Amino acid sequence: MVSRFEHPAGGYKKIFETCEELAEPLPTTVTGRIPSFLKGSLLRLGPGLFEVGEEPFYHLFDGQAIIHKFDFKNGQVTYFRKFLRTDAYVRAITEKRVVITEFGTCAYPDPCKNIFARFFSYFKGVEVTDNCLVNVYPIGEDYYAVTETNYLTKVNPETLETLKKVDMCDYVNINGVTAHPHIEKDGTVYNIGNCMGKGAALAYNIVKIPPTQKDKSDPIEKSKVVVQFPSAERFKPSYVHSFGMTENYFVFVETPVKINLLKFLSSWSIRGSNYMDCFESNENQGTLYHIAKKDPGEYIDIKFKGAAIGLFHHINAYEDQGYIVFDLCAWKGFEFVYNYLWLANLRANWDEVKKAAMMAPQPEVRRYVIPLDIHKEEQGKNLISLPYTTATATMHADGTIWLEPEVLFSGPRQAFEFPQINYKMNGGKNYTYAYALGLNHFIPDRICKLNVKTKETWVWQEPDSYPSEPLFVQNPEGVDEDDGILLTIVASPGSQRPAYLLILNAKDLSEVARAEVECDIPVTFHGMYKP
Repeated sequence: MVSRFEHPAGGYKKIFETCEELAEPLPTTVTGRIPSFLKGSLLRLGPGLFEVGEEPFYHLFDGQAIIHKFDFKNGQVTYFRKFLRTDAYVRAITEKRVVITEFGTCAYPDPCKNIFARFFSYFKGVEVTDNCLVNVYPIGEDYYAVTETNYLTKVNPETLETLKKVDMCDYVNINGVTAHPHIEKDGTVYNIGNCMGKGAALAYNIVKIPPTQKDKSDPIEKSKVVVQFPSAERFKPSYVHSFGMTENYFVFVETPVKINLLKFLSSWSIRGSNYMDCFESNENQGTLYHIAKKDPGEYIDIKFKGAAIGLFHHINAYEDQGYIVFDLCAWKGFEFVYNYLWLANLRANWDEVKKAAMMAPQPEVRRYVIPLDIHKEEQGKNLISLPYTTATATMHADGTIWLEPEVLFSGPRQAFEFPQINYKMNGGKNYTYAYALGLNHFIPDRICKLNVKTKETWVWQEPDSYPSEPLFVQNPEGVDEDDGILLTIVASPGSQRPAYLLILNAKDLSEVARAEVECDIPVTFHGMYKP
């Protein structure tokens, strides 16, 4: 699953360049045959505007959100995209400058205002960004573009119009929610976010949003907190990007990457800082693993601990014979991987890109196992007796349980990231296959498949081609877990047609079809297939 290619020509730089939105959908040039069960659209989100006038955005997660759509109809494919009309975008375009501070780019006060006006605007507090560039998912009958703040952006999935800005703080005690909810078969949405806990201590809340309401009211208005996880540090919550969910449990991994809230609240407007400035690593904490019962929500107060890892994406989690098994795309050590995702690093020449990645945390696909039935007297022995895993859990004298993982895949500076599974069939259940975007020194250059039971791997890769997260679509006639296809958007900057939608057979990653477009398509992070 290691990359076969180097990228000395630097074609990957193209995926970090501004694009224009489209007035109407573009036709595509199809080779191969589009599967007849593909009806509907692929929706993807990512940055599309990387500078405003003379002012650049500095970090991968700063560019202004653009939503992309490939439509499938009678074997034909069209491509469309529109910028989200967020406050961040509209104000930037209107004032021709960065107005709202983004993840790694600070907005400075309006140079046209006098000193008094500027001074008073400092006291209006932080304007949190609504730049929803990370993912899109359904809540009830509606579709929302999302990032990791308290703001969601409701979009029309047909026209890609921006409908309204929703503030989750109006409904639940939360400072923000992740872009990685879990969605049940009936449409119930679960998500996690930092919050203020009891006695002004920090905590993490799991929020539940019910499915479509009979009376057609907005399900978001019925959001509620179902369970709270404690924070290891009172004023410094860990950064949380996703969580695990089995049929009966939530899994929350508390990493050593912390948000220094005091810094976040104080230095922000005065010193011109951004979100990135507020992260720090606790080099002594290691990683804490938490579980909670789902229904009714109940935190299980047992300390599971392991070596320091960074974590963005859970792959899947399930229960088996009294254990919770959960698979992660881990990064070894306590350093924050986002430190390596400044645009200047990603746009550097290949030798520089490689040099920077040499210093970064190393990626690894890991399986951890947590025992549900624990007896204090079993000190010092491995509590895991599942026959198929080498992951261990050992009771220490102080009552903490130390977790060691089984490594499912490891390749130096070769990450198996942006993971996907057959979520409809196997989300929260025992499963066999994971699909992912392969990062080569942080540059996306292949599509990977992993059998988590046998560790067998498959790869799709072409020279000077830069794919995106692969989304699995089940063949309705299929019975196997991997009966279906993968959808990915590939940038191929040197080609006659510089981007295409690629359809792969999920069984062996062989090409089924491609639909080429006449324009560049920048990087996208996450998205969904809407039947």
